[in-house]
Amino acid sequence: MTDQTVSQMGYASRPNDDGESIRVSAEEYMEKYAHDFYEWVDGELQKMSPITGKHDQLSRYLSNLLDAYFALNPIGELRRDPFVMRLSDLDVYREPDIQVILNTNPGQLTETAMIGPADICIEIVSPGSVERDYGKKFQEYEKGGVKEYWLFDPIRKSALFRRLNSTGVYEIIQPSAEDIYETPLLPALQIHISTLWQDPLPSIIAIIEAVRAMLSDQP
Repeated sequence: MTDQTVSQMGYASRPNDDGESIRVSAEEYMEKYAHDFYEWVDGELQKMSPITGKHDQLSRYLSNLLDAYFALNPIGELRRDPFVMRLSDLDVYREPDIQVILNTNPGQLTETAMIGPADICIEIVSPGSVERDYGKKFQEYEKGGVKEYWLFDPIRKSALFRRLNSTGVYEIIQPSAEDIYETPLLPALQIHISTLWQDPLPSIIAIIEAVRAMLSDQP
């Protein structure tokens, strides 16, 4: 079987430790590789980059913040990597660091994958994921219909928030003058940008208290 034939059949390849190619179908990817921090994109199996301690801390903080929000305002739920988001029209199986999936999402949330775009995809940049997070995933999430793409870069202490406009194109949404980001998708939730770069980050108890205060202030 030639490489061209394999590609046409929807197979992917990656080098193993011996430098040889291992070919897997999308079905085999879900069965054997998705749980092991691989993504499947354009017929190619891609290993996700190792994360840093700051990446892990920030991911846990954002997860705790959103978990607390949904516990007090149950309009959606989270999924964390290595949970797959399947954008079938693009032949893409990504594993965002965090997926926000609202109850109103028209896609199908299964035990193993989000079939269709999540409402919000959150990525935290690692040294090995800069090109992918700033470039490839930006294009895929925009074309795939992810309503918002949040990108946090702890190395550069940068937070970018992109939101689909009426024409299906991402626009950068700037935080307020107080350096707070808010989205109509998550009413009353406030992302305090300066807090993201604190060391240590707020405890889960402090997070719950903060979210409770946010929600109590809404009309």
